[in-house]
Amino acid sequence: MNKDVVVLTNDNWKQEVAEAKGPVLVDFWAEWCAPCRMIAPAIEALATTYSGRAKVGKLNVDENPDVAYAFGVRSIPTLLVFRDGKLVDQQIGAVPQSYLARMLDQQLEPVAAGPPGA
Repeated sequence: MNKDVVVLTNDNWKQEVAEAKGPVLVDFWAEWCAPCRMIAPAIEALATTYSGRAKVGKLNVDENPDVAYAFGVRSIPTLLVFRDGKLVDQQIGAVPQSYLARMLDQQLEPVAAGPPGA
């Protein structure tokens, strides 16, 4: 696996995702899942492309069922996007790399400021 992809587990979830600043794309996957294997190269490419701007991680649902259960993951691949620890977007099923890039790009845009003086 690409060095830019963070291997997520039940144990490191809090530190790597829940407490992370900025966007995090999480791929919920399993070894036996053909669509998961199909999008794996796209996940690795995104990890390299967004290195330093967003975190890209993979969580094996067979080895880490607690996190998958907590987010109601019932089908894989499921891709969740977090921003500053909060779930902001999701996609169930394999999609093109360009679609996932747009999901991340939306979270890299500055947060809209409130009205002046607010």
